Amino acid sequence: MSDKVVINKITENVIGAAINVHRALGPGLLESAYEACLAEELRYRGIGFKRQHHLPLHYRGRALDSAYRLDFLVENLVVVELKAVKKIEPIHKAQILSYLKLGGWKVGLLMNFNVEMMKHGINRFVLGLKE
Repeated sequence: MSDKVVINKITENVIGAAINVHRALGPGLLESAYEACLAEELRYRGIGFKRQHHLPLHYRGRALDSAYRLDFLVENLVVVELKAVKKIEPIHKAQILSYLKLGGWKVGLLMNFNVEMMKHGINRFVLGLKE
């Protein structure tokens, strides 16, 4: 199975999990509440993930301790960042793109739970994914 097929299946499952969480909770809660519930939903579905995954910054050949933490790294392939904001801003998009570049991952999901319908809060980012 190609990387593209595997990653697409992962993102499909994560999006489904996020939609379930959003249907249960609705908009208006803190990001931490959605994070805890999404972790539980992923666990329930048998999807492997790391929560608050530390991302070091590499500079001049050294890994420097940084404050970067991914909300989720799913199956070691997909970065998932959660927000509960009025509107996704360019800085949020820059954040996930930076995480993808720094970690060498190809796909990321930026999910804003502060929307009426979850499908309007999902942004998918792809860097160099080939068939």
